[in-house]
Amino acid sequence: MIPIQGETISRRPSRPRAGTFSLVTRHSLPVGRYPRGMTLLEIMVALLIFALTGTAVMKAAGDHLHNVSMIEEITFATWVANNRLAQVHLEGRWPPQNNQKGSEEMADRTWYWKQVVNETADKDLRQVSVEIRLQENSEQVITSVSTFLARPSTGSLNGN
Repeated sequence: MIPIQGETISRRPSRPRAGTFSLVTRHSLPVGRYPRGMTLLEIMVALLIFALTGTAVMKAAGDHLHNVSMIEEITFATWVANNRLAQVHLEGRWPPQNNQKGSEEMADRTWYWKQVVNETADKDLRQVSVEIRLQENSEQVITSVSTFLARPSTGSLNGN
């Protein structure tokens, strides 16, 4: 008798003879009797996927922390540059000094600034840029902020 697809000849699995090896697969067992659990290969693939996912998560977290510290550094450097530009405005000196250097303490660090003054097409206007570094003679500029200064007027606006 030839079984029809999906049918089995006997509901009871045959016992292997002594000294023989029988491979138990899902298709060799009767309907409804599947092996429970996972094979070693399935476990190894699951561990590989878990390890790759864990590595990717750790790298993303490390990159995020690095980027947060860079943003913090740029923010403080921008504040130092803005403070220096405010001092230049308050000094009222015309023309502002070129290539002036100095340092400022902020957030438990010493920030080194360099002021660069450039002429513009208008003789009564100067561009003042402040570059910020963490080391005095470093070539690496963390940030640079610019503003424009106009020549102060000699007389008052209301005629006094």
